[in-house]
Amino acid sequence: MKAFLIDRYKKGGALRLGQSPEPQLRENDVMVEIHAASVNPLDAKIRDGEFKLILPYRLPLVLGNDVAGVVVRVGANVRQFKPGDAVYARPGQDRIGTFAEYIAIDAGDVALKPANLSMEEAASIPLVALTAWQALVERAKLQKGQRVLIHAGSGGVGTIAIQLAKHLGAHVATTVSTANIDLVKSLGADVVVDYKKDDFDKVLKGYDVVLNSLGKDTLEKSLAVLEPGGKLISISGPPDPDFARENGFGWLLRQVMRLLSFGIRRKSKRRGIGYSFLFMTANGAQLGKITSLIEAGAIRPVIDRAFQFERTNEALDYVETGRVKGKVVIAVK
Repeated sequence: MKAFLIDRYKKGGALRLGQSPEPQLRENDVMVEIHAASVNPLDAKIRDGEFKLILPYRLPLVLGNDVAGVVVRVGANVRQFKPGDAVYARPGQDRIGTFAEYIAIDAGDVALKPANLSMEEAASIPLVALTAWQALVERAKLQKGQRVLIHAGSGGVGTIAIQLAKHLGAHVATTVSTANIDLVKSLGADVVVDYKKDDFDKVLKGYDVVLNSLGKDTLEKSLAVLEPGGKLISISGPPDPDFARENGFGWLLRQVMRLLSFGIRRKSKRRGIGYSFLFMTANGAQLGKITSLIEAGAIRPVIDRAFQFERTNEALDYVETGRVKGKVVIAVK
């Protein structure tokens, strides 16, 4: 099958379009003919080798972390899906590879595609929506009337997180550039801080939750926004000891993560704020709940650009500009 692969880790390197063996179908898997995929900053980070210590992939590796397509075969133990089903998923992190014609995915990581979305729209959803769900619903336990700051509201995670937080009944603030103010307001943001004109930590006070996807400076400034007892959740690091423990990392990696997060954990503790790092995981049951919200009109995808499969490298280059509104998708079929 055709696939875009990396043969070695290289910062900024181009993916190679070549032939890859069709993936092996395990007894708990579904084989999906890929109709669309989406590109995430995570793909570039994997290509660059940023996760090679915690995600030890075998090379050559097919990249890609989001998929929408049609089930063509199912494993012996699979009962919830059948050939012909239109599905979408974020494959397990050890079984990525959606920049290709086919992928085998554990059935537990798959959900039926929202009926009101195209394949390209559906492919934009899983990774970012699961990230938003796991941050706001699972980790923050966001309640009606609470106040949440979502950084980078016009990005992939941000556009979904704003809508999810509003659905949960929260008061939502976000940070964006001037050009994206109207977009995030249309998604439901109550307060918009233009980071080119104002310092969010001087404007916002008394928040219960901050979802951070930006760098160290933004992470530390976010402490000033939170009330004591608030929660600072970061999807951009630094990883903390709880993350290391949950993933069964060895002693050395646990110590590295303890050191990396020591500063922000100490500053958070002094203010009575809980810090945690979130690296989202595949979850078909959660994705099914997100499907219901999409079909009910509570969440809609935001697509910036669509590229044909052969232009996957161009799509990845565009994502790396950092100027994407919502998501970039790839039409495979």
